[in-house]
Amino acid sequence: MRTKNPVLNRSASFNPRAGYQGSVPQYQGQGFDPYAALQTVDRMTMDDVITKTALTLGTVVLTAAASWFLVPAALVGVAWIGSAIAALVVSFLVVGRRGVRPGMVVAYAALEGVFIGIFSRFLEAMFPGIVVQAVVATFVVAGLVLASYKIFNLNRFANRISRGLLIATGALAVVYLVNFVLSLFGVHTGLIGFGPQAGGLAFLVTAVAIVLATMNLLVDFAAIEDGVRNGAPADQSWVAAFGLTVSMVWLYTELLRLLSYFRQS
Repeated sequence: MRTKNPVLNRSASFNPRAGYQGSVPQYQGQGFDPYAALQTVDRMTMDDVITKTALTLGTVVLTAAASWFLVPAALVGVAWIGSAIAALVVSFLVVGRRGVRPGMVVAYAALEGVFIGIFSRFLEAMFPGIVVQAVVATFVVAGLVLASYKIFNLNRFANRISRGLLIATGALAVVYLVNFVLSLFGVHTGLIGFGPQAGGLAFLVTAVAIVLATMNLLVDFAAIEDGVRNGAPADQSWVAAFGLTVSMVWLYTELLRLLSYFRQS
């Protein structure tokens, strides 16, 4: 399966049709040594992906906790908007660069942690207990997606939906970006909200976002499985961890927003 995930799609290692091999033939000129013709390359394993993902998600949690307790009230707005913009820029750098930069992946996780830490503190103050519910719901949904993928062998299904999923996710990202820019100028579109006062349009957008985030997790799992099967280089585990972190953080924020619609201030 060739994933349409913009993060994992960068590497031919996640594409079984690319024919990636775990060793690289050397130039067969004068003095060619047939026993040195192949240079072995460390390959990505599922354990690598799990370890790197645990590191990035752990970074998200730690920086979220730090921003929750340490960012003063006077700087909440600046930190929230600044971390959102910085995380977006770093994510583009991670996706755009050909080489893997683990430091950028960790930096992205830290910036996302600041963003969701402030957002979580804000909603927790309004609706006590909502953050724990959102965290549990996020891991339950991710676990169900993984279990369904394994039990029902959804690799082919992920392949069929990947192209349309990329288009839908990109369209929603543009909507979010436009809404964010307009909000900076005091324009409220009603597309994104929180709390019981949010309208039906905000509820619909959030529901669509949760479905897309869940489907992105499914495609991520399929792409990672293909990468391991194809003998992807070990450093691609950072790319896989980045993709999973993006999907998990997105799913958490949308579930947090959805839960707020059903709570009373």
